[in-house]
Amino acid sequence: MRFVYIGLIVLITAIVLVFALQNVEAVTVRFLNVSLTMPRAVLLIGVYILGMLTGGLVVGFFKSLVRGAKRKQPGAPSGG
Repeated sequence: MRFVYIGLIVLITAIVLVFALQNVEAVTVRFLNVSLTMPRAVLLIGVYILGMLTGGLVVGFFKSLVRGAKRKQPGAPSGG
């Protein structure tokens, strides 16, 4: 099953890279008072990496919630 996940990650990453490399026009990104001009490919790859990081954090958070819920014994006082 691990190889399926690795294969999916490689496939999706390859698709994103091909899409990003075909879109090399310069774009301007504005946030608050900061304005930055960069190639669209750099922007897309950066957003993709941020998405992977935040997705991993969310998955890790929910895994820790599930582990914490499993540690509590049924019928025991919750303390809160």
